[in-house]
Amino acid sequence: MGCVTVPLEIERTESAEEASAVPEPDVPWVTLVHNDPVNLMSYVTYVFQAYFGYSKDKAHKLMLDVHHKGRAVVSSGSREEMERDVQAMHGYGLWATLSQDRI
Repeated sequence: MGCVTVPLEIERTESAEEASAVPEPDVPWVTLVHNDPVNLMSYVTYVFQAYFGYSKDKAHKLMLDVHHKGRAVVSSGSREEMERDVQAMHGYGLWATLSQDRI
């Protein structure tokens, strides 16, 4: 009688680190511009047109949201894009933050 070698199947288990690294759903980020007592409404409208390329009507509506509601979502996309937009708004002297859009 000969000895028969049977290959063993090894089950791969995830480490705790791999199991906890479950990617979040692709939730977009947003740039929020907040109301401030410094900038003129016409200037805020201009910034939205100049930087984002919005029409005068859309830029004016967003500015009114900032003025009346205290803030407005002016752009959405990846975190990196929204970080860039927030920095640009700061460069124009506007108060802006980014947030993950929790719809």
